[in-house]
Amino acid sequence: MSHRTLTAEALVAGYERGRRVLDGASLTVPAGRRLALLGANGSGKTTLLRCLSGALEPVAGTVAVDGARLQHTRRGLRAHRQEVQLVLQDPDDQLFSASVAQDVSFGPLNLGLAEDAVRERVAEALALLGVEHLAGRPTHQLSYGERKRVAIAGAVAMRPCVLLLDEPTAGLDPSAVTEALAALERLRASGSTVVMSTHDVDLALRWADDVAVVVDRAVVQGVPADVLADDALLARARLDRPWALIVGARLRALGLLPDGALPRDAASLLAALPEGVTP
Repeated sequence: MSHRTLTAEALVAGYERGRRVLDGASLTVPAGRRLALLGANGSGKTTLLRCLSGALEPVAGTVAVDGARLQHTRRGLRAHRQEVQLVLQDPDDQLFSASVAQDVSFGPLNLGLAEDAVRERVAEALALLGVEHLAGRPTHQLSYGERKRVAIAGAVAMRPCVLLLDEPTAGLDPSAVTEALAALERLRASGSTVVMSTHDVDLALRWADDVAVVVDRAVVQGVPADVLADDALLARARLDRPWALIVGARLRALGLLPDGALPRDAASLLAALPEGVTP
């Protein structure tokens, strides 16, 4: 895997005649960074991810990797999907083989790789997602959180530069979310750029290096602490301000926090409090 920059310029896309889900949407996925994609239900997050992955051809606009424009031909899509992989929100939409190892091997086998290379990729992907102990397990016997991680492992086995994850933490309990985020960090450290769509503004604030909000058929992108403190934007997008920014701003107004960037999670908020102040 190697870091590459994925871009979308002036995308126009939709599903129903006369109705545009995206209209002039542009996005840059910086190489090697974690990007959270936010927006209300129906805002166009999944449509944008499908355009970025090549699964949906936009009516207008371009998608490119390091400036090389995606061509919606068989050859162009095959090349693009070796660079960019999309994992859908429902893992059952992507798991269909009898066992975990068989499912994760599907993509590499379709690349025509030798058996040794396929086994290496499967072992690597399962280890990165922390599910190597499930290799021989039938996919229908997995928990929901395990199925989500196995679906991601199937994409990782393709060794893409960019992973697009549609709501990877949705429906998970807190411990499963922690496991999923640890797996995503291992992926980033191994050389994948990770894009995660989510409704969770608190998660986006603490996890992402960059955020992009899909609103009014376009995209507003920037630094998490700035974008997620823009109350006018959040109101248009039907999102709430993250609790850490609310509490941090209040504590600063009370003189309990210094100037500068506000803490982005509970641990950093507690660490920033003056000595002797307890929550």
